[in-house]
Amino acid sequence: MAKSIIVIGAGMGGLASGIYGQMNGYDTCIFEMHNQPGGQCTAWKRKGYTFDGCIHHLLGCSPFSRIHELWSELGAMPREQVYTRECVSVVSPEGKMFNDYWDPDELESHLKELSPRDAEPIEDYIKGIRVFAREDFMGRAMYGGKVDMLKAAVKLLPTYKLLTPTMEKYAARFTDPFLRRAFPLLEYSQPVMPFMLHVAKHAYGYRRDIAWPVGGALEFSRSIAGRYEDLGGEIYYKSRVEKILTEGDRAVGVRLEDGSEHRADIVISNADGRKTILDMLGGRYIDDRVRKWCEEPEDETAFAVMVFLGVDRDLSREPSALVILLDKAVEIAGHAFDSLEIQTYGFDSTMAPEGKGVIKVEMPSSYGYWRDLHKDKDRYKEAKSKVAETVIDLLEDHFTGIRGQVEEVDVPTIMTWERYMGGTHGFNNMPNKKINIVSSLFGEWTSTLPGLSGFYLTGSWATQAGALPGNAGSGRDTIAAICKRDGKRFIPTP
Repeated sequence: MAKSIIVIGAGMGGLASGIYGQMNGYDTCIFEMHNQPGGQCTAWKRKGYTFDGCIHHLLGCSPFSRIHELWSELGAMPREQVYTRECVSVVSPEGKMFNDYWDPDELESHLKELSPRDAEPIEDYIKGIRVFAREDFMGRAMYGGKVDMLKAAVKLLPTYKLLTPTMEKYAARFTDPFLRRAFPLLEYSQPVMPFMLHVAKHAYGYRRDIAWPVGGALEFSRSIAGRYEDLGGEIYYKSRVEKILTEGDRAVGVRLEDGSEHRADIVISNADGRKTILDMLGGRYIDDRVRKWCEEPEDETAFAVMVFLGVDRDLSREPSALVILLDKAVEIAGHAFDSLEIQTYGFDSTMAPEGKGVIKVEMPSSYGYWRDLHKDKDRYKEAKSKVAETVIDLLEDHFTGIRGQVEEVDVPTIMTWERYMGGTHGFNNMPNKKINIVSSLFGEWTSTLPGLSGFYLTGSWATQAGALPGNAGSGRDTIAAICKRDGKRFIPTP
């Protein structure tokens, strides 16, 4: 008789756990609190406009990478995709434009036109992209063993100078004032991001392994959920898990919000780690390290506020991602901004009615600020409206006339995502630690808890990051570990 597995949550890690479980002869089911799959890999409709809350650059879109194999196994590939010309563009208050083209030849020529004096940092940047493009670094990091990873690292030694700086530190090498200001913002306007990650991502874009899945995040998630159901798995929607049942320090099932109990040999949680460890398990299976990681993350949170605009405007010729530098700092929701990070979706005609488009503006903010506002619904709603009005005013300077073209507005905040995800801190629902590439790649964090058998964490709490391929890969890794424990050969295909 096949062993049974209950999966909590139909996010990427949960869906992947279910799929690979079915492939390997386990009897799985997923309990999902919402009426659709994907977790934060989602989108929603507003008067014909699709507002995508997740995907920026999807990795794994060509057979070049191992990540493509993962998406193929999960039923997400092949699919219709759109390739953009640039990774991101940055525009100055005077209208000067820096296009971070995927193609290194085009990029080098463009950068040297902007600043001939900065040939050395430009050429090092281009060299780094070319070196990374020879190797499936991300694929090896996510799905190869440690030896495999070390072999890839040896091949990347010519770029060792690029491994340590942040985006901000590398930008300091430029003498041109515009590039010094623009360059730190290329990686989702986060100057502290490791420069190595940007170069690696750029290399994948050059190899056409980064693209946009037509239809966006929710359609992407639905294709994976479809594969799971085709394999015989069942997703029970609108079924919030309240408790994980244990007997003799072993997970034996779950209790739902409606009071019903469901038993299984193994429980896998793709839910928020803090809620899982502290609430669903009552904080009983915890040591000093796990307790530390369950502490609240820093108050400052990326992607804490999003402003979606459905506009009666053709955006098909706009950059897919654009950072607008402001001539003076502006305060938005208690945070000072000297630039705006925006996405435009004119490259996908399915995202808006014909001739119209969608703009998304993403901003960091304080979790505490929005948590306190959320206690008073009127103040919270008023604050969101003020954010939208300020953003539209700022966009008017670049997109002349856009104020009169706005037809639909939506402003999800970190509190929206906290409610939607059923967890803590919205998009930042990860262990309390700064991004550490070494620990992420070499497994400092594990997917099990001390003193508890028959239980696994998957998703962002197993990977320490929020990237879709990593979350999906964690589900694959979990089932592979279960197969190894059960003395079975792991089978990654139907």
